[in-house]
Amino acid sequence: QVQLVESGGGLVQAGASLRLSCAGSGGTFSKYGMGWFRQAPGKEREFVAAISWSGSITYYADSVKGRFTISRDNAKNTVYLQLDSLKPEDTAVYFCATNLRTYLSRSYYSSAEYDVWGQGTQVTVSS
Repeated sequence: QVQLVESGGGLVQAGASLRLSCAGSGGTFSKYGMGWFRQAPGKEREFVAAISWSGSITYYADSVKGRFTISRDNAKNTVYLQLDSLKPEDTAVYFCATNLRTYLSRSYYSSAEYDVWGQGTQVTVSS
């Protein structure tokens, strides 16, 4: 059974950077598509980025394109989300998730496509 644990969140000022990590265990992590989502207080969970099992295909939400980068190291069973040029509106709990499939579907942006979730890590950006 796959388990995911996020880390790397924190409190930073606008314009700063953070790198989030999502460590997987308990399954063939390297064969699964992965996604990052975030949820701000009082708002619905929203898609941030997704990556195929090989890392060759990536998708981003328009709001983070050019500022965030998703990557993975399958040898370490870890997916990363590099957050650059952070803005106060990026403040949220960030979650990683896996779809337990070897591909990303056309609905890669939907939380319903993902089967296993981590507990989340808080990112707070002050102005």
